[in-house]
Amino acid sequence: MTTVTPLQDFQAKLGLNFADPSLLERAFIHRSYLNEHPGLGLEHNERLEFLGDAVLELAVTDHLYRNFPNPEGDLTNWRSALVKTESLAEVAINLEIAQFFKLSRGEAKGNARSHALISANAVEALIGAIYLDQGYEAARNFIAQSVISRLDAILADGTWLDAKSRFQEMAQDQFGLTPAYRVLSEDGPDHDKTFSIGAFVGDKQLGTGTGSSKQAGQQAAAAAALDHIRQTAT
Repeated sequence: MTTVTPLQDFQAKLGLNFADPSLLERAFIHRSYLNEHPGLGLEHNERLEFLGDAVLELAVTDHLYRNFPNPEGDLTNWRSALVKTESLAEVAINLEIAQFFKLSRGEAKGNARSHALISANAVEALIGAIYLDQGYEAARNFIAQSVISRLDAILADGTWLDAKSRFQEMAQDQFGLTPAYRVLSEDGPDHDKTFSIGAFVGDKQLGTGTGSSKQAGQQAAAAAALDHIRQTAT
């Protein structure tokens, strides 16, 4: 009796049958795993991720261009919302691919941001693997089902909008002032810092956000400020 492996079952759920199953396995191998197991003769997923990122951007861009008459700025923001780390990490959760990850012990115990980045990169690597093994149409179909299918929800909840831009417009309309951002604190080593950022209108702090970069922290602070303004308006 032939035993069906988890990766074979995963392929079946995707409606795929890899000619080279090692490509699929490689999509989930993180560099850190090979640092701990240097003698396995395996390759990590970063080259597949590089390829998959390009295939993903082409497929999403092509879909948006063909289906929406909106200006370039809207299409760019929609694409960014679909392919950003947080969105692809949610795709990874929906696909339940974390069970296949090969990580070092340290990475396996990493923080939520680290896991989100690993998950998003694995989705891109998976796309690269599908493209190499099955061709562009198979990769495009996978992207349509797993990534582009999220577009309606993104458009409905407004997450495609840039929080800093929205906050600036709202602050100028309501207060006649342009927001400013200040670093409140920095935590962690240089290679893995977390920034806490305050969003201010005049001398009043309206929001606080954290991120792995100052820009990400500013976006989070702007989103928090927008929530504060909405709550005080009701």
